[in-house]
Amino acid sequence: MMQKNETAIVTIEDIGVNGEGIGKVDGYTLFIKDAVIGDVVEAKVMKAKKNYGYARLMKIITPSKDRVTPVCTFARKCGGCQIQEMSYEQQLQFKHNKVRGNLERIGGFSPELLEKIMEPVVGMEEPFHYRNKAQFPFGTDKEGNPITGFYAGRTHDIIANTDCALGVAVNKEILEKTLSFMKKYQIPSYDENTGKGLIRHALIRYGFTTKEIMVCYVINGKHIPHVEELVETLRELEGMTSITFSSNTKRTNVIMGDSYEIIWGQGYITDYIGDVKYQISPLSFYQVNPVQTDKLYGLALEYADLKGNETVWDLYCGIGTISLFLAQKAKKVYGVEIIPQAIEDAKRNAAINGFENAEFYVGKAEEILPKYYEEYAKTHDGERAHADVIVVDPPRKGCDEILLHTMTEMQPDKIVYVSCDSATLARDLKILCERGYCLERVRAVDQFPMSVHIETVVLLSQQKPDDTIEIDLDLDELDATSAELKATYQEIKDYVLKEFGLKVSSLYISQVKRKCGIEVGENYNLPKSENARVPQCPKEKEEAIKAALEYFAMI
Repeated sequence: MMQKNETAIVTIEDIGVNGEGIGKVDGYTLFIKDAVIGDVVEAKVMKAKKNYGYARLMKIITPSKDRVTPVCTFARKCGGCQIQEMSYEQQLQFKHNKVRGNLERIGGFSPELLEKIMEPVVGMEEPFHYRNKAQFPFGTDKEGNPITGFYAGRTHDIIANTDCALGVAVNKEILEKTLSFMKKYQIPSYDENTGKGLIRHALIRYGFTTKEIMVCYVINGKHIPHVEELVETLRELEGMTSITFSSNTKRTNVIMGDSYEIIWGQGYITDYIGDVKYQISPLSFYQVNPVQTDKLYGLALEYADLKGNETVWDLYCGIGTISLFLAQKAKKVYGVEIIPQAIEDAKRNAAINGFENAEFYVGKAEEILPKYYEEYAKTHDGERAHADVIVVDPPRKGCDEILLHTMTEMQPDKIVYVSCDSATLARDLKILCERGYCLERVRAVDQFPMSVHIETVVLLSQQKPDDTIEIDLDLDELDATSAELKATYQEIKDYVLKEFGLKVSSLYISQVKRKCGIEVGENYNLPKSENARVPQCPKEKEEAIKAALEYFAMI
């Protein structure tokens, strides 16, 4: 075991989930921020545990072949970019491995399966200046001047910087105009320690397609003095569309207040993902990387493989971003989101795009969907509610287990899971696969270059009856009656497909025959394993099979 303040020469052999370099000294593991795989570094232990410790990078003795000079001079200090000193190619490999490792370790999926179904990570051609949204905290320097920038890693100490390498160029102009205005009229920055001061944050949004700009000031008060002059200087910027403020007088780390007021212009900007137009307010959740979001949602749509007749549920739908992507191809889309303002935005976005096949519910997905499922059975004579496709895009904590169970009870043909945390994704996939679904496709999408975060899109499909049920169709072993010999299982399947456009399994035909008093043998409905779930024939298919049995004079 090493001791605090002890130094050592360490070869970095791996990368941790938060981007730290990992190396060993005589079997003792050290996590070293800002170190890259292949580096040989001198490190100083800052915190020592029994089997591992955290160390500070003191000196790079031999740089890795994957080490690059960071674009931003504040990259090592700032908490926004954890891995900017790693080549982008290696960043993508790290993120792919992170997803794969979690699926294998937490989800319990075999390396052989993951090797087969995981697709290459989707990276960016230009992995800088991709963010359409940034929130800049304000503070005061030692000379009493207002400053803005980003917090240093794991602190609330502001690193003064108006030109973030991940943001758009116009951010710098907006921030410098704001600082100049504050200095001229001696408008103080908010002080977290005293709870005094006015300007807390500036939220800036930029429409990559429309070039529209929004500025929302978060203030510790009800108004901004001399705001007319601030408006005049901001209006000089081409594309300025919305200037608002949000009052937040609470002593809290939450950035935005509960509402906002328009100072000038309108309360939103518009932008596009693909061909779908969205209105975005200061309080809207909207993906921060529009270039990659187009690819992310395109993958979700590809995985859903909609033909035009499907009923789709989009859980955690936000302002309807994925919902409306799906509505382009689906018959009906239902979206669920807990934030009322987001649902209002979703309804407005549906109307803007002319989608009449999207319906939205306010509430927790883990409450709305189970309640819908329960009420549907009550009003439809016990029939199960069904979805053809369910899409989920939950927060980092993943899905509630009750929700996962309801999803599988609705027996969708496909589940498309969009995740911002591959650890909770792996946990949830394990549950879904234990309840009758199998993993078909997995692909990581790099929404956040230079950071350790990664989005993942996963396709699960319902296991077919033949995957879980052992059915022997030998007529002698089935103890077939003379009635059964009037039509084979394949002839019944062909009739149902031709007359009703439905595909039915041998299992479903056997179930309906049994209901109609036709003997089909004792073992037709037994699962392969003790705890396997036996799918039951949906009502629509049952009626079609009965019609086939009547046609063949079997009932």
